[in-house]
Amino acid sequence: MKLGIFVNDLGFGTLLNQLKYKLEWLNKKLVKVDRYFPSSQLCSECGYRKTDLLLKNKTWICPNCGVKHNRDHNAAVNIKKEGMRMVLNPSN
Repeated sequence: MKLGIFVNDLGFGTLLNQLKYKLEWLNKKLVKVDRYFPSSQLCSECGYRKTDLLLKNKTWICPNCGVKHNRDHNAAVNIKKEGMRMVLNPSN
């Protein structure tokens, strides 16, 4: 079990290294969002955080603004926003 996790981490680490190298070659930057960033819990419209969201919930409605979210799409939008925030305002 632990060997499988190690091999998986090694493969992902290699991918990240290659991606970073290629981006640097193109004068671009790799930005990594913290793994504990609550991307699927945040409403991408108003910023409300739904802390009781379960893994089985594939969609949810924001109780603050009423927008219906697809969990994966919402997470992708929030990760993009967080990455852009990190690039444009690196001190925070």
